[in-house]
Amino acid sequence: MRILAIDTAASLCAACVFDTQAGELGRSVLDLGKGHAEHLMGVIDAALANANIAMDDLDAVAVSVGPGSFTGVRVGVATARGLALALGKPAIGITTLEALALGARDADGPRPTLVRIEAGRGQAYVAEFAADGTPTRAPVALSLEEADRLVSDADAQTLVIAGRSTSDVLAYAQLAAAKLAANPGAVPERPKPLYLRDADAKPQGDFALPRKSGA
Repeated sequence: MRILAIDTAASLCAACVFDTQAGELGRSVLDLGKGHAEHLMGVIDAALANANIAMDDLDAVAVSVGPGSFTGVRVGVATARGLALALGKPAIGITTLEALALGARDADGPRPTLVRIEAGRGQAYVAEFAADGTPTRAPVALSLEEADRLVSDADAQTLVIAGRSTSDVLAYAQLAAAKLAANPGAVPERPKPLYLRDADAKPQGDFALPRKSGA
């Protein structure tokens, strides 16, 4: 199975192609800060070219659904859903928190993991996972005091991941592959941006690929 993974949840505009048998085939990453919409399709095309495969060769599309940059997440989700619809392939949403947890487990072995992402406005996004990756605390926005308390109360066996806003793009592809393998034949729910703050939650009614000027 070949999966295109997209991550625009933070400053990076990233894409990679992952083959469940051969591993990563190619990637392209730009550190933009902003402007993901203008560059994402070019980044995807570069990743496909590096992998030496065509868009039609893909079996699924994975995308970071946040939490993260509200604009960046919307761009990534819209693009993933548009590509999946055009290809007739599934799209799978992966949170930045579970991707960061996977990266930690790959580096340090299977241990319980607490992931914290700075959210601004005096808050942090937090989630917890068991040693096998099963969520034990769903993603939530907490005050910095509450998040600090969770970190300080974590036991010695718990990996605490903080100070990062997203994971390597490959983690999104790997998690999507695992989810598809766990439910063969099932149609995944279409990815949606993960909003954890009501004041910032302004989801669009529908998602579409950005139109070119004059289109």
